[in-house]
Amino acid sequence: MSERFRFAYEPGVIRAGRGCIGDLEAELASQGFERALVVCGSTVGSTPTVIDPVTEGLGERLAGVFAETTPEKRLATAAAAVESYRTHDADVLVGLGGGSSLDVAKLTAILAGDDRAIQTVADELVETGTISVPDDPAPVVAVPTTLAGADLSQGAGVTADPASGLVDSAASGGISDPKLMPRAVLADPELVATTPKSILAASAMNGFDKGIETLYAANATPITDATASRGLELLAHGLQAFEDGAVDAAALEPVVEGLLLVQYGIWRPDGVTMSLIHAFGHGLTRTYPVQQGAAHAVVAPHVLEYLFAQVDARRGLLAESLGVGDAAEPATAVVERVIEIRDALGLPTRLRDVEGPEPEEFEGVARSILADSFAANAPPGFEPTVEEIAGVLENAY
Repeated sequence: MSERFRFAYEPGVIRAGRGCIGDLEAELASQGFERALVVCGSTVGSTPTVIDPVTEGLGERLAGVFAETTPEKRLATAAAAVESYRTHDADVLVGLGGGSSLDVAKLTAILAGDDRAIQTVADELVETGTISVPDDPAPVVAVPTTLAGADLSQGAGVTADPASGLVDSAASGGISDPKLMPRAVLADPELVATTPKSILAASAMNGFDKGIETLYAANATPITDATASRGLELLAHGLQAFEDGAVDAAALEPVVEGLLLVQYGIWRPDGVTMSLIHAFGHGLTRTYPVQQGAAHAVVAPHVLEYLFAQVDARRGLLAESLGVGDAAEPATAVVERVIEIRDALGLPTRLRDVEGPEPEEFEGVARSILADSFAANAPPGFEPTVEEIAGVLENAY
């Protein structure tokens, strides 16, 4: 080990494996929680194969179900959820679904622990691009049904729309606070297997890229090197199963395990290890309707090519983690491996094929990418320009 480092991380309890959702009531009991409000989307809430194992797993600790989350992660949705939380006299939130539902659960936790009026919170979002977290937000338990890797996270996204009456024009932002880390994560491959394959594939690209970026991020540590490297190994192998047709719980076991590992330690009190690929994803999805996983699928190989042309970016460790450590040209082998996995997932390959920007908009998008906080986590010595970032978008187009 050549440099000193500090690693402070306080994840919640992790329960994983097929059928672990049946342990939900026992986990809540062990932490002293008595009444849980499930927060999910309408499709999840009305699909018996998804919602029934969760409500059955909660047993007598089920207080109610709020099935109104949307991909937009709206502040108004969280305001409605907190009313349900109080009406049901709940003492814990169970976020069930993809990243959007888990984020809304965290937003609800903030509002439940805050005595401010919702309009005051909306005004803060407009003025600052974030929302302050109270000293005692409501506790959250995460039950993911996708592979985006939003589980072991202290962050959440939020938007507000004029239709809500809270803002005059559309507003969005991000929140990060150690107090938002879920008290527990229950990662059950049987539950994840109920999600349509197309949705799982797109989310998997997002989760996979978290592992890649954790290895080359400026604030990587030997601990995150170990977890991300092993996680990538499992993901690179497990995601190949998507190419073979239907994906069941058995095939998802190594994927779920790998996803937990690449997440471990990436959200810490002193920062995150997500970097340039995620900055590109944010720059594309904050303004355009392209889905986050599709954006990652399109740009990841091009971003890595650009990065490797500028700095080493720990290409040797990446190659080893992805099973191509014996390649004569590690950078080329890494890019080719990422393309291979992207194609196995059946995801888009060109920016023109998704709902993203046109070439005349690339310079503006490039400025947004460089302004994204995750861009600052790029490896030392990497000094991107607006023109170069726009060039990456052109190559991806």
